[in-house]
Amino acid sequence: MRGTAAYRRISLALFLAGFATFSLLYCVQPLLPEFARAFGISPAESALALSLTTGFLALAIVAAGAFSQALGRRGLMFGSMASAAILNIGAALSPDWHILLVARACEGLLLGGVPAVAMAYLAEEIDPRHLGKAMGLYVAGTAFGGMAGRVGMGVLTELTSWRGALGALGALDLAAGIGFLLLLPRSRNFVPVAGFQPGTHLRIWAGHLRHPGLLRLFAIGFILPSMFVTLFNYAGFRLSEAPYDLNQTQISLIFLVYGFGMVASSAAGGLADRFGRAPLLALGLALLIAGVALTLLQALSGIIAGILLVTIGFFTGHSVASGWVGRLAGSAKGHAASLYLLFYYLGSSLIGSAGGWFWAHGGWPSVAALTGLLALTGLGLLASMRRAGPMNGPMNG
Repeated sequence: MRGTAAYRRISLALFLAGFATFSLLYCVQPLLPEFARAFGISPAESALALSLTTGFLALAIVAAGAFSQALGRRGLMFGSMASAAILNIGAALSPDWHILLVARACEGLLLGGVPAVAMAYLAEEIDPRHLGKAMGLYVAGTAFGGMAGRVGMGVLTELTSWRGALGALGALDLAAGIGFLLLLPRSRNFVPVAGFQPGTHLRIWAGHLRHPGLLRLFAIGFILPSMFVTLFNYAGFRLSEAPYDLNQTQISLIFLVYGFGMVASSAAGGLADRFGRAPLLALGLALLIAGVALTLLQALSGIIAGILLVTIGFFTGHSVASGWVGRLAGSAKGHAASLYLLFYYLGSSLIGSAGGWFWAHGGWPSVAALTGLLALTGLGLLASMRRAGPMNGPMNG
């Protein structure tokens, strides 16, 4: 129940889980030029330090959701966080590039044990009336972790080295994992399923994919990060060119808008509990469209304002959609959460990469058109859910 000591402990523990997972995941993004210089590799090769991690994470998420049904939520999340943090320290000590890549790929596999299981834990343990707020705090932790992993690493690298920065973050996230374990209460409503039965899991996943409401939410989960990652990927290219000519440090400061994402995700969860999920999800998608439109302006202030609105819209939408999945999933919440996050990471990977073709052939207007169309598609999916009504579960509860 919201306001109780248990609720506060769960919220803080899941905030730490979100922070650790996403800071470990994205910490190498600002270090890619350092990797290229240190190991004598091309920029494209250096990007493998991030793409391998996210790729293996997407594969691991589905399996983690299934295994957590047998292994339990709390222990699996802690083991994933602690092991990944230790691997990050190992990556800092890697004597060559290929060992670093192996460490980063293994991090992705291990981190898959956190996002889907965290969503399932919250859906099982938090009163449905207060689930949106709790999910929003978890998403706020992911936003803070993403910001710390991108912006903070640049500062640490200047003070020490890229190895020192990676090692320090690994140690910090190991401490966050221990704090998570100490804070998070044991599951009260989780019912373990003995053994691993592939047929059972496949039937549950297939059932979720046949659920009209969940399928639309999975599609919206594909769309939200597709827009966000694509805009952030190619905004840097645009701002590094004339007439802006921003340097890499100035461009990296754009990630400070994640702070607004933290506030938005937490606030959106609470507002969804009060006013309903559909209106808040529609607001998030509308903010995304408005933000994309502002980035078409030539003034740097207009572009930054657009990126800010995109960030608020993304974190609002993701907070609401991820909480809604748990509400509609019934008893197999871990399976539903894993499918949502599978779509989520596939969207960021596939559309984030495809956006490069739009940038190369049509410049920023083409990128804006792609992302704007995705947001409109999301609004159409949400409208179809509202028309479907009761078969999708509570629309406002």
